[in-house]
Amino acid sequence: MTLWNGSYPFYPGANACFPFDTTRAVIVTIFLSVLVTFIIILPGIRGRGRLLWFLRLVLGLFVGAVVLTVQFTRDWETGWVQANTSYKSFSPVQVNADIGLHIGLAGVNITLRGNPVNQINETINYNEHFPWNLGADYDRSYSEGLEKGLPSPILYVAEKFSTQSPCAVHRQYRIAGHYVSLTLWLAFCTWLISVLLFSMSILLYGGHMLLLTATLILFSLLFFSTARNTVKCPIQIGSVSLRTDYGESFWLTLATGLLCLLLGLGIIILNSVQPEKLKLIFSLDKSCKEEVWDKSCLPVEPSCSVQDVLMVPLGELCQVTATQL
Repeated sequence: MTLWNGSYPFYPGANACFPFDTTRAVIVTIFLSVLVTFIIILPGIRGRGRLLWFLRLVLGLFVGAVVLTVQFTRDWETGWVQANTSYKSFSPVQVNADIGLHIGLAGVNITLRGNPVNQINETINYNEHFPWNLGADYDRSYSEGLEKGLPSPILYVAEKFSTQSPCAVHRQYRIAGHYVSLTLWLAFCTWLISVLLFSMSILLYGGHMLLLTATLILFSLLFFSTARNTVKCPIQIGSVSLRTDYGESFWLTLATGLLCLLLGLGIIILNSVQPEKLKLIFSLDKSCKEEVWDKSCLPVEPSCSVQDVLMVPLGELCQVTATQL
């Protein structure tokens, strides 16, 4: 028999999951604000160039938002499993819960959600983050989790990624996360340069910078894949095994890299084959876009005959002789 009606006193209450990622929300809000601002001035653009200008704007903001956002997401690699497992150490009580593993560039998130959420007189809804980015100590975070008395499934999964674990995956994921983050920051800088070059109508070099952005993004995916393909220890929870696969951030980054690659190659090819069409896409060919003025609203110019008469010298006028009838 235990104190406090069977609740262990050294276990705190459940840490409820925050409904959304605040960093991602801030980045998305900033880019959406920029998009709304340009949509407001969109009616001021005349002709068919309005649609092309809006398309370039959406594509540019999409690439920048994705490259910046995926650095702070925690779903580069994800996995879920439902199992009957022990909830607390030194207790035979088992609960039915969903255990989720979410690996990002800066650490790992472990989720524990009960089925149902309220079991054994407790709310089972945890989402714990264990960082390994620069300046963070993963082992210390794991030790703090032990001191707080986190549920056993969370501690078991977190122990697999510690430096003392025989799985030896902590170093690979940590180094890969650092290189991926650095490469994506470089890609964000090259994206900014490409936007600046396109705004200055330097299309060829803008295409080259967009191609460099695609190369950096694809290299970042290669760095992360090398860490994921390392041999990992099986994460056995009860009678089932927790397996992970590439998450939404990985596939979104891949799609963005391929988009930049296609756009960069398309701009370079069009510049060498049909530069007129490329200028038309960027609204630079204004020879056929000039508006025709309504001449009926202009003041009437005097005819050439009147001007000629007025400019004839007086000495050259024909002498008129009047004959009396």
